[in-house]
Order: sequence, then C-alpha cells, then structure tokens
Amino acid sequence: MPTLKQVVEDSDTKAGKTFDLFIQAVIVISLVSFTIETLPDLSPTTRTFLRGIEIVSVIIFTVEYLARVLVASNRPAFILSFFGLIDLLAILPFYLGMGLDFRSLRAFRLLRLVRIFKLARYSAAARRFHRAFLIAKEELALFLFATLIIIYLAAVGIYHFENPAQPEAFSSVFHSLWWAVSTLTTVGYGDIYPITAGGKIFTFFILAAGLGIVSIPAGLVASALAKAREMED
Repeated sequence: MPTLKQVVEDSDTKAGKTFDLFIQAVIVISLVSFTIETLPDLSPTTRTFLRGIEIVSVIIFTVEYLARVLVASNRPAFILSFFGLIDLLAILPFYLGMGLDFRSLRAFRLLRLVRIFKLARYSAAARRFHRAFLIAKEELALFLFATLIIIYLAAVGIYHFENPAQPEAFSSVFHSLWWAVSTLTTVGYGDIYPITAGGKIFTFFILAAGLGIVSIPAGLVASALAKAREMED
C-alpha cells in the first residue's frame, strides 16, 4: 500500500503515475470549462454545469495542495516555491469570490489561467526547462539588465534624431521607449518610425542590436538545456 508521500511526489510508482494523470486531466477539463464560460448567450443549464465543474475542480486542487503541504519535507519552502505558489493561485480566485460581490474581484479570475502552469509539474521537458533556467539565471539576469540599458539608450538616441522632425510622435524619451522596444524586439509595428536620415541610420544599428537581443538568450537557454539533459543522464 503506497504512502501519501509516494502517491503525491513519486511519479515512478503506479499510484503516482495514476495520480499525475488524474490531476492533468482535471487541469485540462478546468481550462476547457473556463474557455467555454467566455462564450456569449450560454443557457442557465450550461452555466450551472460549468459552475459545477469549477467547484469540483477547486475541491480536487485544494485537496492536492493540502496533501503536498502535508508531505513536504520543508513546508515553508514548498509553500513559497514556484509550484507551491502556482498551486495556491490555482484555487485562490474561487475562495476570494465566495460570499462576496465578485464584480469587484473580476481581475482575480485571470489567476485561474495559472492552472495551465500546473501541467508543467507533470512534464519532464518542463522540469528540464526549469532546471535550465536555474543554471543560466545569472547570465539571463545580466543580459536583461544590459537589454534595459540598450532600450533606454535607443530611446534617447531616436528622440534626439526625430524629435525636431516629429515632435508629436517622439515628444519625449518616454514616448520614444515604445519605438525602442518594438524595434529592438524586431516587431516593428510601424505606428511610429524615423523619417530623418540620421534616424534611419540609427535605426539600422538598433535593428542589428535587436537581432542579438533575440538570439543571445536563445543560445544561453539552449546551452543550459543541454547541461540539464546531461544532469538527468
């Protein structure tokens, strides 16, 4: 007879695999139900049925969360961990709405979307990606800081080039930040763009830098994923 800890935490046993598959199915059903709720003109019967699915799902997720807290070797560490917070946020909107006027708490309905992240707990690839992020987190943090500096410098540069010619589009460095973000990410929405020669030349260099901003994190993550796979082997 497997113990509760084996069922909840050990996915190598038959009971653990069954538990994992059951929770995954509940997560998918809950997300599908949430999506159907957004359809207009649903009948009262359908809404009642979807509400029933939500209640049952929350009960299951609550039992799962309490079970994981109960069997955790370090309970405070689990509660404050990534998956611990995800598990809590998956059930929090339901309890926030009980006995209250939910109209003022509609924003919390978005927290139900975190249930999709619960699936990551049961995916070996997702766990590997999480491990890779931990391996490369210092490099990624440094790169993010450098990216923020480049975005600011790009906004300042385009402001000085384009403000005299387009005072409305590039009225300040703050307004120019939107152009810097969309250009460095190579999205280029085209809502604001340079028209001066200096601004166009400056944009060329910013676009070149943007290619690096996109590719460097991908390389870091790919390298970290390879290390994470080696650690598993």
